[in-house]
Amino acid sequence: MDIAEREFTVAEARALIPQVREHAAELVRLRADLAELTLDLRVHGASERGGIPEVKASEARLDEEIAWFTGQGIEIKGLAPFLIDFPAVLDGRSVRLCWLEGDEELAWYHRTDLGFAGRRPLE
Repeated sequence: MDIAEREFTVAEARALIPQVREHAAELVRLRADLAELTLDLRVHGASERGGIPEVKASEARLDEEIAWFTGQGIEIKGLAPFLIDFPAVLDGRSVRLCWLEGDEELAWYHRTDLGFAGRRPLE
């Protein structure tokens, strides 16, 4: 099966949450550093965080973190806040098990055709 078409069970997705939280924390840190760096450079022409080489390095690291998620078959729905979906099937229906930056565990899902607005608690 192509990783882009992966379907997770709730147990499989929940088993990945420790790694998800670790990678998400790094992504959030990189996102904040990059935001500060680019704003400082644009407004002040300089930053304590560095210059253009540091921007490029941060962008590359951010891309690496994003690639970890997509490489697992996890869909990234937003970067700020960081929101991901695990494709799944519940009760014969296509759903997304969703995890939002700051969540301690995987506790929500929504029908694939509804998106975040249809978010419901798991179990």
